[in-house]
Amino acid sequence: MSARSSQGLLPFQLVSRQAALVESAVGSPQSLFLEGPAGAGKTTAGVARVRRLLEVGVPADAILVLVPQRTLGRRYLDALRLPAAPAGAHVDVLTIGGLAQRAVELYWPLVAGPAGFAQPTALPVFLTLETAQYYMDRLIEPFVAAGAFGDVTLARQRLISQILDNLNKAATAGFAYSEIGARLAGAWSGESSRLRVYEQVQACANSFRRFCLEHNLLDFSLQIEVFARYVLALPEAASALAGRYRHLIVDNVEEDVPVSHDLVGRWLAGCTSALVIYDEQGGLRSYLGADPAGALALRERCAAHERWDGPPAPRPALLALAAGLARSLGFASEVPGAHACAPGGGAKAPTTNLGDLREAVTLISETYHTDAIRSVVGEIARLVEGEGVSPGHITVLAPFMGDALRFALSTALARRGVPSYSQRPSRAVRDEPAARCLLTLARLAHPDWGPPCLRTDVAHALVAAIDEMDLVRALHLTAIVYRTAGGQATLATFEQVRAEEQLKVTYLLGNRYEALRRWLAAYAAGPAQPLDHFWARLFDELLSQPGYVFHHDRDSAAVTAHLIESARRFRQTVAGPAEDADGASAASFVAMVEQGVIAAQYVPPAEEAPDAVLLAPAYTFAMGDRPADYQFWLDLASSTWGRRLYQPLTHPYVLTRHWPPGKPWTDADEDLANRQALYRLIVGLVRRCGCHIYVADSVYNERGFEEHGPLQQAAFRALRRAVQTVEGHDG
Repeated sequence: MSARSSQGLLPFQLVSRQAALVESAVGSPQSLFLEGPAGAGKTTAGVARVRRLLEVGVPADAILVLVPQRTLGRRYLDALRLPAAPAGAHVDVLTIGGLAQRAVELYWPLVAGPAGFAQPTALPVFLTLETAQYYMDRLIEPFVAAGAFGDVTLARQRLISQILDNLNKAATAGFAYSEIGARLAGAWSGESSRLRVYEQVQACANSFRRFCLEHNLLDFSLQIEVFARYVLALPEAASALAGRYRHLIVDNVEEDVPVSHDLVGRWLAGCTSALVIYDEQGGLRSYLGADPAGALALRERCAAHERWDGPPAPRPALLALAAGLARSLGFASEVPGAHACAPGGGAKAPTTNLGDLREAVTLISETYHTDAIRSVVGEIARLVEGEGVSPGHITVLAPFMGDALRFALSTALARRGVPSYSQRPSRAVRDEPAARCLLTLARLAHPDWGPPCLRTDVAHALVAAIDEMDLVRALHLTAIVYRTAGGQATLATFEQVRAEEQLKVTYLLGNRYEALRRWLAAYAAGPAQPLDHFWARLFDELLSQPGYVFHHDRDSAAVTAHLIESARRFRQTVAGPAEDADGASAASFVAMVEQGVIAAQYVPPAEEAPDAVLLAPAYTFAMGDRPADYQFWLDLASSTWGRRLYQPLTHPYVLTRHWPPGKPWTDADEDLANRQALYRLIVGLVRRCGCHIYVADSVYNERGFEEHGPLQQAAFRALRRAVQTVEGHDG
């Protein structure tokens, strides 16, 4: 098939270098390491290569696309679902976790005994993040009650997640989980009291692992460990896996973990064809165990190597901006990717002629944070209304996109008639208004679960559920109809409300409230159902109907689907597949979601991005696959740009293969790691910009304090150098 006919089956056109790679003969070269900056077209070539393999007759089940996280595999899945894709083609697009779970389940009878499980003849139970947190919460209770963590004060959910994170890092890096405490202690150079805390962290990890082995439970860390140490040690399993997947596409390899790199390294020599794709200046997921240095080492294991430059005809001023910021952070003096001294390495490329970085960046400087937001919104409105820029080509970024900031931006943009939407994948599901509404309604329908709901919670649930209901009317209505006595809560009928009070609420909203009350009362009068069944019925029979917010709000519907799925998995894992007659697992699920222990991560479903301004955390955008012509960087002075979160019970750099056990982690190491993280983030953002970047700075942050963070200092140094260079040339 010619390059032209092959491209005709794709929703995009290939440039010459992409077409040459895609149309090359299968197995020539046998393995190719492809590297370059973000936006160079590497993933596009990978997607087209998968389609090409299918077109020349390669069986779909012989192809494996390996990605570090599911969202990064969406482009491959979308391309394989197009009408022009070969019929019946089912290519495996997996993460190392998904591959490990499949293999462990298949070879369970052979590995359960050697791996130490107490019931090797019983089936394994694979834990989700939520159910793992549930069991960990139960196991650490005696440790918390005994004050095991000393002066380390953390929310329960963060304490649980950091201990689980330690187990995950040990498994993906390939060292024994029993070394966690010793490695953390060996790197600690502060107060000796922390050493006792690390001993308790190790004890919690040991207790959780023993519990899992006794009950055939496999969390993510145990799945990886059993796969790497026991499944791949079986000659028949190793040969079967390598024999099945003869063609590999490994994308965003720099964001993957060491155990994944080990597996790819084993398969490279024996596979028929392999394409390994590496993003320079990547490794944004280092805090989750990503190993860009280990990924780059795979280049030596491949038969051929190519490096692609950035997007066609990039603006010289943008390249100059990236270079100027990189130089300010102490890593480079030329274009990122055109030198070998940047963190993570990379092939040396010719120096590019740079423009004046001031042509690529505009500084928005205000005294107060609210004024900075107002100026940003005004400039966005000018771009949309005055210059005809599509809202979908604009992105507003911040180190953290909190509720207050998101609300201020979305409200101000809406006033100017500019649509917007947000992406915050790390946001706790309990923080979603729709989720809080569903949790409150579940408690109202199950009064035996515990203390009655607060009036304010009931009022907010009515606002989130009933269309056109505002908080003032909801609070007024709740004060009249919601009654608690003797530890029991009841909702009075709207007919019992006095006529003058009904007028304040309006009959329209009162009738919608009454329909909701009757549905809850009818449910409570019958036998209790599993929580996922309850929410599914409530949504289908009432909340999705006209007159209720869920009828037209897709975000609320998506949150509902997420909660239903989470509750179903929780019930099947904790209570077993049978019905939970006494409702114990349902009550536990609701209580722990409210505490933030489980259902902690809400990931929106994949869908076409709307033509609206995107509001997102900077890391979320940089790790995505969507460029933006115009970027607005908020909170320039924030000290959180590039700084890792406070995690006293774990360490993303110490718990790796590259940190020598026993070597102390110093302030100099912390400073270097933070600057490297900020460098990668900045380059990732600039590489995803098509036209212009606006940086918004204010003297006082949103809390009213002055702040001077590393990005502000780097930007100001770069701008000063640009001015001095121009003035020197003029002189």
